[in-house]
Amino acid sequence: MSIKQVSTQDIQTQPLISFIITTYNLTIPLLQKCISSVLQLSLSKQDREIIIVDDGSDISPINDMLDYRDEIIYLRQKNQGLSVARNTGLNVASGTYIQFIDGDDYIIQPPYEHCLDIVRYHTPDIVLFYGTHHEKSEIPFTFEGPLTGTEYMNNHNLRASAWGYIFKKQILLDLRFTSNTLHEDEEFTPQLMLRAEQVYFTNANAYYYRERKTSIMHNNSVQHKQKRLEDIERILCHLQEIATTLPEFDRVALNRRIAQLTMDYLYNVIKLTKSHKCLNESIERLRQHALYPLPNKKYTKSYTTFRKLIDNKIGRELLFLGLTHIK
Repeated sequence: MSIKQVSTQDIQTQPLISFIITTYNLTIPLLQKCISSVLQLSLSKQDREIIIVDDGSDISPINDMLDYRDEIIYLRQKNQGLSVARNTGLNVASGTYIQFIDGDDYIIQPPYEHCLDIVRYHTPDIVLFYGTHHEKSEIPFTFEGPLTGTEYMNNHNLRASAWGYIFKKQILLDLRFTSNTLHEDEEFTPQLMLRAEQVYFTNANAYYYRERKTSIMHNNSVQHKQKRLEDIERILCHLQEIATTLPEFDRVALNRRIAQLTMDYLYNVIKLTKSHKCLNESIERLRQHALYPLPNKKYTKSYTTFRKLIDNKIGRELLFLGLTHIK
């Protein structure tokens, strides 16, 4: 891995938060918007650390970011994917807390300030917030907590996106993202949550998530769809393996997340492949790993409905009728 450090901050004290911004072949205005959104926050230069990880863009954006040279750490590596880029950022981050940002997204100031206040006044392990496609966020904001990550997962649907929370770097230990995989957040976030003793969650829409037709998740090639499904299946098996090693309360919490992710996986098998054969083969593989049938739990109404439908031939036909007409 080749890392080139172009500009660094003169850090005399440990920053409160390191912002790890990943980029690959993004337009300069998008990346500048992302960096500016961090600079507009009520954090002094000493309290923030902005790390740009360029995952081998065809043309380095550094010459177009000279105005930010005293504000950022720029790291360039050969193209290895989002997981490795985030791990590169983690390896150099010195902040007490970490915030991941995809370079084409940005922070929404008022609601994110609310999240920063939770960090400042409650010293949590994790602060969970929402993403949005709207530039403005309604106020006032509320929050709940603290509770452990296990308690949260036992009682709530986990939003796994790694940009959807601020977390204390200390709880990471040796946890990192798996390289060369899609849906890497689904593997990373549940494990991080199980390590958290103080979790707060807020209704603040603090992160602007931009949907681009050229993004990796909009790749409609057969090969890409197959890799998506294969990676989710591998993650399911890995999480299940981890669950068998956990104390009962943690195991129950992780099993809830595994069941929900299994439901999402089967949903995507139908939607992406539109093939009864692929669905039946997927179900058989899940059955061999004791991941199917789905647990008879009343996690949510949608989970309960899907579990009943996927468990019989008529129900599966109804799912195919509904999902294969969704573009």
